[in-house]
Amino acid sequence: MDSNPEPTMHRPDDHPPASHGRVAVLLVNLGTPDAPTTPAVKRYLKEFLSDRRVVEIPPLIWQPILRGIILNTRPKKSAHAYSQVWSADGSPLAAITRRQAEALQARFGPPEASGVVVDWAMRYGQPSIPDRIAALKAQGCDRILFAPLYPQYSGATTATAVDALAATLSAMRWQPAIRTLPPYHDAPAYIDALARDLTRQIGALERVPEVLLLSFHGMPERTLHLGDPYHCHCRKTARLLAEALAPVFPRMRIDTTFQSRFGKAKWLEPATDVIIAAEGQAGTRSMAVAMPGFSADCLETLEEIALQGRDTFVEAGGETYDALACLNDSQAGMDMLETLVRKELAGWI
Repeated sequence: MDSNPEPTMHRPDDHPPASHGRVAVLLVNLGTPDAPTTPAVKRYLKEFLSDRRVVEIPPLIWQPILRGIILNTRPKKSAHAYSQVWSADGSPLAAITRRQAEALQARFGPPEASGVVVDWAMRYGQPSIPDRIAALKAQGCDRILFAPLYPQYSGATTATAVDALAATLSAMRWQPAIRTLPPYHDAPAYIDALARDLTRQIGALERVPEVLLLSFHGMPERTLHLGDPYHCHCRKTARLLAEALAPVFPRMRIDTTFQSRFGKAKWLEPATDVIIAAEGQAGTRSMAVAMPGFSADCLETLEEIALQGRDTFVEAGGETYDALACLNDSQAGMDMLETLVRKELAGWI
């Protein structure tokens, strides 16, 4: 018998409780203003466009342009655009990301039973990454899977979200263990989900469109030359998705474009709005546009593509135009998200 047993450690009566032992999944998307108003949009754009990963112009040059011109002209126009897609649930992007988190939580089961907490945050706006990391830590989550919902990696999306996470951790004395969801542009679960969901949506149309555009968010062309893999990731997604759809819709032509240009710099091409107009002028009568790089519908899909895109196509001579929904919290989308998340949680749960 050991004559010198290890002393038993007891927590002092005045020691604050320390919750621990849970695993968290934090879904992260780009961001949204708090309301479809000019002041709210101005606050949002100031935060978004001040990010040096988003706008890589030196601050001494960019900030006077941002504060003196853009923030005095763009917010009113953007607020009007947001008002066209705002719902009783608020911003579409925030509402859908919340539903994705709720649906994923349901698949894991209640935190009390599963030990897994699913939450969501926005890189810009609310709920913020620092606030949600603090809330998860308070709930006893000492292991967190940080999941930026960007299939294709870009410094202006994935990297800046991870930057915000790092800044949050730098202010914490007791940090949780962190994993990050890698880009999934060519993951079989992602391609399969897109193919399943687009097949369902196209099959529900009155007729199969002559042309399907796969429209990805644009980036300045210089980001490609600086080493950002985004363009390559988009092209690979488009190729794999086209290969999956071709046997189902053999007569439907599939092209890849890039949307949401901003400023005077040269952006990735071909531009979605230019191609939509050119197709109508060339005699294409039916077109659909899918946006596989967006994990949830937002201003860029619901206003720019669905509303502006339809006007552009019809004015150019086209007849039937359909903007297809993103994966959102659909069955296919949630199957994919669960598959990706469970893979990254291996060894934790």
